[in-house]
Amino acid sequence: MNEKALRAEILAQALPYIEKFYNSYVVIKYGGHAMLDSKAMEWTIKDTILLKYVGMKPIIVHGGGPEITTAMKKMGIEPKFISGLRVTDKDTLDVVKMVLVGKINTELVSKFNAYSCPAVGLSGKDGRLIIAKQSSPKKIIRDGEELEVDLGYVGEIKNINSEILEILTSNDYIPVISPVGLTEEGESLNLNADTVAGEIASAVKARRLIVLTDVPGVLMDVNDTGSLIKKLKTTKIKTLIKRKIIQGSMLPKIEACKRALLNDVEAAHIIDGRVSHSILLELFTDEGIGTMLEL
Repeated sequence: MNEKALRAEILAQALPYIEKFYNSYVVIKYGGHAMLDSKAMEWTIKDTILLKYVGMKPIIVHGGGPEITTAMKKMGIEPKFISGLRVTDKDTLDVVKMVLVGKINTELVSKFNAYSCPAVGLSGKDGRLIIAKQSSPKKIIRDGEELEVDLGYVGEIKNINSEILEILTSNDYIPVISPVGLTEEGESLNLNADTVAGEIASAVKARRLIVLTDVPGVLMDVNDTGSLIKKLKTTKIKTLIKRKIIQGSMLPKIEACKRALLNDVEAAHIIDGRVSHSILLELFTDEGIGTMLEL
């Protein structure tokens, strides 16, 4: 098959998926080291724009963990994580807001607008998009002992104002959201971007939640990319966590996907954002490239 025929075949294969997802919300969480790759960023932007122009309603939620960590180290602040979640004191919160809202969000919006695709940058504070409360101390198991740890200025989501997202998407804008929330009293809180994406997908009743990261998906063996789990039922998650196949930064991704599925999101995908046009390959081909989670 020559190149032109191959392209036609790929487009034909995509057609039933485009029809299936037409006029549906797709929430894309963009994060990990894939955000540091300029080519990967361009692919993600272009894929998202294509979704919009074939009739879908994409919403971007971005993280920025690696850039936050880099900025903290430059400022002499040592990052601290517990079970894949960042511990956030006052100084860390200032860096989080600076990097997520002031830098990454504006850069992403600028790239969309450069392609004449209107996008609007938001944090959870804008229009009271994300109302949160400060997280209670977390219980973790370390060396066989149960410990209670305080994550600091880290939030648990109480409410998503989906109306503002519906207004933007109905007027052909792509919302680009940074995961900084707001308490009822007006205080900022750091939120986990995976959790935000899952909650937003739930709030707008998205057809798909796509989590872009820097691994192929859920692997049976982290050292073997050939051990990718292509389809994962939520009933298997607890066993994989106990076996430590799912651990670390993959935990909040899995939990966000599971919560979205329990709130009527049809399917969730964890895929490698460094792969060329990974979103299109996952959504519009029979094989996909990552892990698809279903109830």
